[in-house]
Amino acid sequence: MQRIETEKAPKAIGPYSQAIKYESFLFISGQIAIDPETQEVVSGGIEEQTIRVLKNIKAILEEANMSMDNVIKTTIFLKNLSDFEIVNQIYAQFFKNHKPARSTVEVSNLPKGALIEIEAIAGILD
Repeated sequence: MQRIETEKAPKAIGPYSQAIKYESFLFISGQIAIDPETQEVVSGGIEEQTIRVLKNIKAILEEANMSMDNVIKTTIFLKNLSDFEIVNQIYAQFFKNHKPARSTVEVSNLPKGALIEIEAIAGILD
């Protein structure tokens, strides 16, 4: 088991790791729209936050020598399910031909008042 950390993604805001690599799998902790340089939630709405979250996930994957194509499953937590279509459009830009399994749920609140959180599982499979 290996802890994965990069300065290109926000530091964990609690007692957890950005990601854990176990054998050929990478388990990425839920990412909210924190800018890794400022450690603050990005300004703007769901569009800006979704882009930042996916960039954070991409940075963690790259630190583990993986890419978005290695993502097997994501879970999206939305503060407002009416943002679903906007999130889908942005999400599709990051997962062009690759379509991982996914769940999306609405939640009552997220850390730091974020509008979206995404966790991911990636792997290198034969």
